[in-house]
Amino acid sequence: MLQKSSLEFLNQLKENNNRDWFAEHKKAFEAEQKLAKSFFTSVGEQLGKVDSIERMQIYRIYRDVRFSKDKSPYKNHFSVSFARTKPLLRGGYYLHIEPGGSFVGGGFWEPNAADLQRIRKEFEMDDEEVRTIVADATFKKYFGELKGEELKTAPKGFDKTHPAIDLIRKKQYLVTRSFTDKEVLAPNFQEEVLKTFQAMRPFFDYMSDVLSTDLNGESLYN
Repeated sequence: MLQKSSLEFLNQLKENNNRDWFAEHKKAFEAEQKLAKSFFTSVGEQLGKVDSIERMQIYRIYRDVRFSKDKSPYKNHFSVSFARTKPLLRGGYYLHIEPGGSFVGGGFWEPNAADLQRIRKEFEMDDEEVRTIVADATFKKYFGELKGEELKTAPKGFDKTHPAIDLIRKKQYLVTRSFTDKEVLAPNFQEEVLKTFQAMRPFFDYMSDVLSTDLNGESLYN
């Protein structure tokens, strides 16, 4: 379980996001970071029993402020991602712990140009399967709808009047489920995280099939 002390520390850090305060509270940070890492590792171990995970990345608390207007040196959250084993399995899982802003997410955050074009061409050719997946009751229950940044108009080479233009315009294909602080601290939070990851699988498996085949459905990796 995650502990109330972790959320309390993150709240204090939000109010005192400076190097002097952090240095004074370094031992408290290390204790809370250890608890978070233990939880993330446990989630990863359980996820690895039902999916093939090639990498777990626990993100550092330190912000890269070089290109940001916000010069706060520290993040106000703990987070981790789990990457599925490429090239046949695509999609990534993400867990974000922040007071008042915790969520589980996943999908395709920054698909490269070739993958994005392949996805768009698939939707241009046939969007029935993906619409069936995102209209499924379980998908709707956990995520509501498919999210992600999108273009204001059609990408180059695509018809802006195409019936699937709402999908084709997207630059990201993401799903998220928010959690309250009470839910994060509940004994069944890890179970709910794993259920949420599992609910992403039909979408991930469909997209994996798209990205590992050509437009004729022939495997790219045989």
